[in-house]
Parts: sequence; C-alpha cells; structure tokens
Amino acid sequence: MYKTVLLDISGVLYQGNAAIPGAIQAVQRLRNAGAVLRFVTNTSRQPAAALLKRLHGLGFGIALEELFTAPQAARRWLIERHHRPLLIIHPELEPEFADLAQHNPDAVLLADAEERLNYAYLDQAFALLMAGAPLLAIGENRYFQGADRLHLDAGPFVRALEYAAGVRAQVAGKPSPLFFQQALAEAGGQACDTLMVGDDVQADVLGALDAGLHACLVRTGKYRQGDERTVSGRARVESSLASLVEHLGL
Repeated sequence: MYKTVLLDISGVLYQGNAAIPGAIQAVQRLRNAGAVLRFVTNTSRQPAAALLKRLHGLGFGIALEELFTAPQAARRWLIERHHRPLLIIHPELEPEFADLAQHNPDAVLLADAEERLNYAYLDQAFALLMAGAPLLAIGENRYFQGADRLHLDAGPFVRALEYAAGVRAQVAGKPSPLFFQQALAEAGGQACDTLMVGDDVQADVLGALDAGLHACLVRTGKYRQGDERTVSGRARVESSLASLVEHLGL
C-alpha cells in the first residue's frame, strides 16, 4: 500500500456536474487504509475555495489543506522571486493573486484564461518576453474534458508564445517536477512510496513518473483509447479510481 496518494480531480473524481461512479467511496477507502491524500489539479478557472465548494457539493469530504493547485504553486513561484506579473488568467482566479504587485510587470503568468486568450493580451505578453521577462505557465495541457466534450486548454497558447519570443516557459503545475515536489512536501511524503492517479497521460502519469513517483492512468475523464501504450510497463492502468482501490485490496 502506498503511504501517499495524489489524486487528480477533474476526470478522476468528477466529470461535468457529477461524481464519477464509485469515486466518493474510493476516496473514503483510501482514507480508511491510512493513506495521506492530496488532491492536485492544474484547473485554473476557479480559486481553491470555489473548487472545494464544488467538491463538497458533489459529496466529497475534502479539507482545504488537502488541495494543492497549480495556481497556488504559481503564486509561490512569483512571490519567491519578487515578480510583478502580467496576469493572463481567468477572471474567477484573480482573487488568488490580488495582493501581488502588478504595476510595470516584469513577468508573464499564463493560464486557461478563456476569453482573455486573445491577440491583445498575447501581444502584450510577447512584448514583455522579448524584453527579457520570464514566462510562467500554470500548465501546458493541450485540452480538458468538459461536461459535453473536449475543450482547448492553455498549452497551445503557451507554445505559441514560446515560439514567437524564442523562450521556454517555466511550468508551475503538472507535469513539472517542481509541482510534484511541492505537493509531496505539503503531504510530508516521499516519491518512492507515493502514487499519482490521473486521467491525463502526459501531465499526470508521465509527469509523476519523471518525478520519481509511481503512477496510475485511469480510463475516465480525458483518457483516450491508446493512451496506455505510452506508459506500458511503467504505470498501472485501471478503468477508474474505484477499480484501482478494489485491485489494491482496500
């Protein structure tokens, strides 16, 4: 049994407006087995408090301190380096960065900003990057699973700025090893006895493996047939979180 379990949220615990069958019970069984849990996500369209409220509404008993989000990791990165960011983020996320100085920006923070991912914002970011400002991306996911279908995420826009300005983004969220290290530090865990469970083969599974963790790909959420071939022999593959817990004998 793993001492620490990191669980991706969207696509593993819930999809759209409903909990994935068996996920609520699976989380409780992991708790009962004594695992230290952290719920980790690159979601950047809502602050942690709003995400927690949503999870509670779906029936998950999760404490705020058990959440570890990519926006939180990005905020920590900016504060430690005393940066004044140009924020290209979703309006709902602004409160999490409201106390950071933002005049005369010397860094760019890019997230899934939805309607703000437009030419005016991206061109302003480009000018800063060409002047030497660092580019910080909350994540580089290509797409995410919505209630109806897959939707474009921030990753393609990160790549566009990298290409245009000839820079490489620092990624605050998954699959950055820094994200997994920070999540483990929050949980007091060690990579060698930690399992990451996710539906994104690149950000969740390969990112965790590269950081020295164990990993499990679940066939829910954004999973697409054939994803498992990417991690064959390196990670577990299960039909769902409930199936994983069942096969762990919990």
